[in-house]
Amino acid sequence: MGRGFNGVMVKAWGGQDYRLTVRSSEGVTENYVRLEFDANGLLADHPQHPTQYVRVWIPEDGTEKLHHRAFTLIDQDPENDRLFIEFALHHGPAANWARNAVPGDQLDVTVLEYDAKKRLPEQVEGEYLIFGDTASLPAINALLESIGDTPARIWLEWQHESDQTLPVRNKPHHEVTWLQRVDDGRLMREQAQEITCAADAFAWVACCGQTTRSIVKTFKTTHGLPKTSLKYQAYWK
Repeated sequence: MGRGFNGVMVKAWGGQDYRLTVRSSEGVTENYVRLEFDANGLLADHPQHPTQYVRVWIPEDGTEKLHHRAFTLIDQDPENDRLFIEFALHHGPAANWARNAVPGDQLDVTVLEYDAKKRLPEQVEGEYLIFGDTASLPAINALLESIGDTPARIWLEWQHESDQTLPVRNKPHHEVTWLQRVDDGRLMREQAQEITCAADAFAWVACCGQTTRSIVKTFKTTHGLPKTSLKYQAYWK
């Protein structure tokens, strides 16, 4: 199957390919699934770091094309050569594949050292201000596990009632707020405008494209955060 232009670019950037094999599948909710994989040497080749992700190639039904998306690796276990990937089950090839995956199914992924350079700062003096949703929840959970005693406020957008039951790996000094998705993310955008934001805060934003752009603009213009205190990525359109 063809990877198209994305495949050409990833190869040009020095991407390393791996083939993961499904070991188990767990339906966390009716709209969220957790898959365990044999890592096939990926973890031995690439040291673990928070919010680490791979580029996944998913077959598109009825075509020879491969769908290209990025997914966070969680609960990596290098000793046993296994890892987990969680999927928010919306619409599209990736959700369809994950929904139907069974042990023995294989998934092609690519690791880029370019991606590994987009790491979080080693230390944040103030607090983390985190905006995300179910698609970025795996990365948020990995982030929360890595920041130790650093305080954090987290806003998560939900679309299905059961989304609010998804496990968030927050600690006692982390404040989690769920906001319903209405009007294409209006509540999340308004929340970003309303919060207090200290000069030493670090903002991490990963929502849909429109919401991510709006929140980042708010942090830059309304709250005056410098570029070095922001990390953001639109997780879906």
